[in-house]
Amino acid sequence: MLTELKWLETAHAWPGLRTVVRVESEVYHKVSRKTTAETRYYLSSLAIKEARTDISRVANAVRGHWGIEASLHWSLDVSFGEDRCRVRKGYADQNLSAIRKISLNLLRADQGSKVGIKTRRMKAGWDNEYLKRILNI
Repeated sequence: MLTELKWLETAHAWPGLRTVVRVESEVYHKVSRKTTAETRYYLSSLAIKEARTDISRVANAVRGHWGIEASLHWSLDVSFGEDRCRVRKGYADQNLSAIRKISLNLLRADQGSKVGIKTRRMKAGWDNEYLKRILNI
């Protein structure tokens, strides 16, 4: 569903906001074997007429957003075990998340190594020279 809300642009000072896109989906969870319904909202700069006539463009943008999100989450979970982390006190979880994302970007930037991110991370822990190279020190 596409909705045009001109008041939202003024009320929240979001220049270029033209539409709010609502996506309703059903997700099947393999572990619990249950299906849940989800509703997500996206802010868009597309005019309502443009969004209605080019719904495939809107759908591709939504899929693209979740593709990036899933890729980042998967990388953080596989390389850093983020889902197993039970740190919840104060801002520690947010701080660790920021450190993990910075570390992931630094490790991805290393073009000299042909191994995966998890291996690069372990190598940086074992080899101070490699760590210095990653940190550009």
